[in-house]
Amino acid sequence: MTPQRAVGETTTVVRNGRIVTPDAVVEGGVRVEGDRIVAVGDVSEDADETIDAAGRLVLPGLVDLHGDDIESHLHPRSGARMDTHMALATADRANLAAGITTKFHAISFEVDPDENRSPELGAEITDAVETADDLLADHRIHARCEVTQPECVDAVEAVITAGDAALVSVMSHIPGKGQFRDRDAFIDYYRNSQQHTVEEAEEMIDERGDIAHDTIRERVDRIAGAAADRDIPIASHDDEDPAEVTRLDSVGVGISEYPITLDTAERAADLGMAVAMGAPNLVRGESQWGNLRTADAIDAGVVDALVADYHPPSLLAAAFVDTGEPLPARVHRVTAGPADAVGLEDRGRLEPGNRADLVVVDEAPTPTVTRALVGGRPVYRATDIDGVSR
Repeated sequence: MTPQRAVGETTTVVRNGRIVTPDAVVEGGVRVEGDRIVAVGDVSEDADETIDAAGRLVLPGLVDLHGDDIESHLHPRSGARMDTHMALATADRANLAAGITTKFHAISFEVDPDENRSPELGAEITDAVETADDLLADHRIHARCEVTQPECVDAVEAVITAGDAALVSVMSHIPGKGQFRDRDAFIDYYRNSQQHTVEEAEEMIDERGDIAHDTIRERVDRIAGAAADRDIPIASHDDEDPAEVTRLDSVGVGISEYPITLDTAERAADLGMAVAMGAPNLVRGESQWGNLRTADAIDAGVVDALVADYHPPSLLAAAFVDTGEPLPARVHRVTAGPADAVGLEDRGRLEPGNRADLVVVDEAPTPTVTRALVGGRPVYRATDIDGVSR
């Protein structure tokens, strides 16, 4: 049954598309009333606005649980700081152009001035996201807590208490943990970042390496407990072995981000945790750090969600990497999969009753967004020089 249209609601119809539903790709359209999808497939074209998909694919809007691209907009060069709201507005439009309609900004609460990271900057970005009233996509905060630093634990706990975090994750960037397999790997990472000298990296090793594992566990438990008290989903970062994810699961962590071995990813999946891997890893064909390949984790059937990480365009591109699966299964990992992982039940699927977040995509020569709707509002349109929608 079609819901009654409320007074003042506008209707939009996307017609002549190939609609990617959860189970198949169907010819037809999507009808939107207000902020909801009311029909998919054979739809009436009587509407306030009609968008001709011209045979292109129509996908649910992408959901990115972990994107730290805001950092490159804030600091396009080392030492060159841009206005926070300008950076956020630029990231907003760039993510829409990449098909991302729900964005979790992965804000790093970490003391690292040379990488332009601090608890104070994390709090500033959080406040900017929470108070902005001119953004087009749905923006949320993923607060990343560096548990080796007590001031960062305090800062993230404050964000949780204030109700500003929609997702929280725990991380510990120390040698012998996660992506940093040993001292040399840690030094290489910071040398290649072009922000640190080897001497500075060695100082960080000395500072963070002195922290007892029991202390780290206590801080993880503190953040996990604070998040659980407020029903905020909790993720862990760079899980290194099955024993670690088993313990994290026991304190309420529900998402394993970037597990570094297949055994770890499989254990997380067995425990019912959602496994999130990097879309750039899949698009590039390898992990930047020589860890688990996203393609191998997909082959093993343990990947629930892909995340943009540092490169938003990779999230859309990942859905078109041939994994031997049908398109709806690949699209699921960048739409419904991440939405389900954080309990967003109203998006990620083009079905009646769901929030009307959707994108029109031209597949060739590379997947490109031509139109985007967020909450039923047409907010993005790509045109060529003649003004024709692409």
